[in-house]
Amino acid sequence: MIFFLIDFLERFLGIRVPAAFSHYSARMMLAAITALMISIFLGPRFIRVLYALKIGQNIRDADCAPLLSELHRNKKDTPTMGGMLILFSMVVSMLLWMDLTHVFTLILFFTTLTFGLLGARDDYLKLKYKNHKGISSKKKLLIQCVVSGVLALYLLTPSINQSLQIGEWFAPPVVKEHVAVRIYGDAVQSASTTMAPVQVPLKEYASRIYLPFFKDPIVTFTGVMTILSVFFIFFVVTGSSNAVNLTDGLDGLAAGCLIMVATCLALIAFLSNNIDIASYLNIVYIEGSGEIAIYLSAFVGACLGFLWYNGHPAQVFMGDTGSLALGGIIGVSAVLLKREFLLGLIGGIFVAEALSVILQVGSYKLRNKQRIFLCAPLHHHFEYMGWPETKVVLRFWIVGLLLAILGLASLKFQ
Repeated sequence: MIFFLIDFLERFLGIRVPAAFSHYSARMMLAAITALMISIFLGPRFIRVLYALKIGQNIRDADCAPLLSELHRNKKDTPTMGGMLILFSMVVSMLLWMDLTHVFTLILFFTTLTFGLLGARDDYLKLKYKNHKGISSKKKLLIQCVVSGVLALYLLTPSINQSLQIGEWFAPPVVKEHVAVRIYGDAVQSASTTMAPVQVPLKEYASRIYLPFFKDPIVTFTGVMTILSVFFIFFVVTGSSNAVNLTDGLDGLAAGCLIMVATCLALIAFLSNNIDIASYLNIVYIEGSGEIAIYLSAFVGACLGFLWYNGHPAQVFMGDTGSLALGGIIGVSAVLLKREFLLGLIGGIFVAEALSVILQVGSYKLRNKQRIFLCAPLHHHFEYMGWPETKVVLRFWIVGLLLAILGLASLKFQ
């Protein structure tokens, strides 16, 4: 909307708007501040509405987890579905500061809307019907795969992404990488080598797999093997969404870890949008990836504002409305930036939480009901060991911060 407003002011009113408002760095800061202020100032009213509607958090049944039920007894009836406040703050910030015609903006909005509605429906069923477990795992996974499939179809099918383009809307992003080019002199038979940007087809780019600390892709799927790229996108987006959902179990845990992951991805998106910096860091130049950086900045601001009320003792929980959507957003962002394995590194907390559940369930079924952890997900295991909730959260944050720093360092050491 900012570009429509600038165009209106300059064309019809003759008002010259400072160029800084069109710069990605300025819009990133403005997006973060906007989302932060909205979430902080609307927080108290939003929480009162949730209390009035009696949208309270359900605690695990004492029969299946008696110690956990005792540890979290004070959380009972704390309002949930606070993710609506986060998503609302982000979308308002998006409408104000992002280029609404850019395909990255539209993809991120679509992801926010679909995953947000999925999480809201899941929360609604759990709250409305006593002992209801929400949307079944199979249905939830199916919907997540449909969203991932739409993204994969756009990225991997040139005929579709070109036919969708209407003027500036849905225009496929331009991707370039720097390759060595030999330049021969005219007068003498001498040659020099320079790095020149060469455009990469979107389908080829989307079919690549990059690893942290390595400049070149480790593999590029072609032909029939492109189907593996589709399954990889499914895995990253659905895995990220569900991993964040599993991590959301203690006051401030998921929100704090998400802030660090989103900050790291936002910086990478910003750097990838500058062709000179991309050349210096030996990373792929992605035209318009600054829009991803802006939305992730709004993501960080909204989560910071939410953390104001979600810190221990929490006044509100994000619920599946927030965790499924926010996890999906960082997963989609990683796919667009081709930083899927880097997401696994900087989001190591989410990976560990998901793996703890998978291992626990597998062990219970395959080893005659024997468990690996005292309780899963992993953060509950440490609670069972006697760690106070605040200590678990703080230490998980510290590990998350170290992983985020390591992820950023990988850009330099490649």
